[in-house]
Amino acid sequence: MDAGYKAPAAVVAGVVLETSLRELSDRQGIPHGKLDKMNADLAKANVFNKLQQKRITAIADIRNSAAHGKPNEFNESDVSDMIRDITRVVSEHL
Repeated sequence: MDAGYKAPAAVVAGVVLETSLRELSDRQGIPHGKLDKMNADLAKANVFNKLQQKRITAIADIRNSAAHGKPNEFNESDVSDMIRDITRVVSEHL
């Protein structure tokens, strides 16, 4: 991100998020699935509250836009916030 590569940074951060959700799902005995499904299942298991679930959904949207070559759908600030929020999820739950 610091070198100006916002899309690759968003994709890599998204991988960290998805990997973290898999780990949390394993800990809760929740089957792996798509990111949105794991996010919803973790919220149902009270691992995340509704606000955290919505933030994760927003992060996933940024990652998807980056991965599908749609850089106009997000900006550097969005990616910085994304990285901050993923860091928080990882530090609070793993």
